[in-house]
Amino acid sequence: MLFQSLAMPIIQAPMLGVGTEALTLAVSRAGGMGSLAAASMTPAALGAAVAKLRGETDKPFAINLFILPPTQADAAEVRDAMARLAPWRERYGLPAQNIPNQWAEPFEPQFLALLAAAPPAASFTFGILSREQVSALKSRGTFVVGTATTVAEAKAWEAVGADAVCAQGFEAGGHRGTFLKHVGESQIGTLALLSTIREAVSLPVIAAGGITDGKAIAAALVMGAAAVQIGTAYLLSEEANTSAPWRRAIAEVADDATHLTRVFSGRYARGIENDFMREMQVFSDEIPAYPIQNALTQEMRAAAAKAGDAQALSLWAGQSVKLARPGAAAEITRQLWADAQLALRETARRYAGEGSA
Repeated sequence: MLFQSLAMPIIQAPMLGVGTEALTLAVSRAGGMGSLAAASMTPAALGAAVAKLRGETDKPFAINLFILPPTQADAAEVRDAMARLAPWRERYGLPAQNIPNQWAEPFEPQFLALLAAAPPAASFTFGILSREQVSALKSRGTFVVGTATTVAEAKAWEAVGADAVCAQGFEAGGHRGTFLKHVGESQIGTLALLSTIREAVSLPVIAAGGITDGKAIAAALVMGAAAVQIGTAYLLSEEANTSAPWRRAIAEVADDATHLTRVFSGRYARGIENDFMREMQVFSDEIPAYPIQNALTQEMRAAAAKAGDAQALSLWAGQSVKLARPGAAAEITRQLWADAQLALRETARRYAGEGSA
């Protein structure tokens, strides 16, 4: 099994916009498994990225894709969304908005490129593959991981033949992977989700969400996780493409500062609250779904980052963001595992012999 080949059961979360090939390589070389978010890549770029990673490490790594149906945009909905964003565009000196040539990279061509590239592992979120697609990847030697935010979603991934399930708890930063129910019905904490999924499916389960230090890793492993997936702990790493205002927002973050919102992308995601999130919340139910809103806010977010203003950035981060620390990704990975091992040893010592009187 893939996890048994890792020196440490740590998977770096595939954070679109933040993750880089350098980050992926650093974590894999350190003994965990790096992941590269490829949802915004063209098929040719995806294939080239896999070839580059394979050429620079013989360690396992994963490629992540969003499973998106073809986008159907409502003209009136798009027009209203653009009108709401106009004042924010003016704030950063942007001209009147044009409708993008495409809302997102189509999934099917990306999947075919992934199949041809045959990375060691591939993870998926926002939806589910068909049994035929999973079988095709596995026949090429790719380990298939599906994201689940409920037991039902985990069962669905088992039914199509996935090799493992990533249990994404409510605490996780970034976009929710929910695909069977409304996000409001899929707000389950990581440890509860890990326990219930392990009881319901026979697949290895990866725990994700709120795991930013060694003690959290140890807790997940004690509860039966095959590995943990960590994103927030790498946001301040040297290899991450986290913008300067985003890094400052993390460094200055208050307690309990993250919230779920769909105002940036049209899909619920967890991030640090800022002006855009607060002021646009009143329109939350009117905002077009992902990837339309995501495409419409992309230029604004880039301009805000360039201006050094965190108030219009999607500051994705998990609930334990205050534990994030700067440093090289390899060192962060090694320290997380050392701290987890220490926590496991201390716990074993603390309770050894109890109840044997």
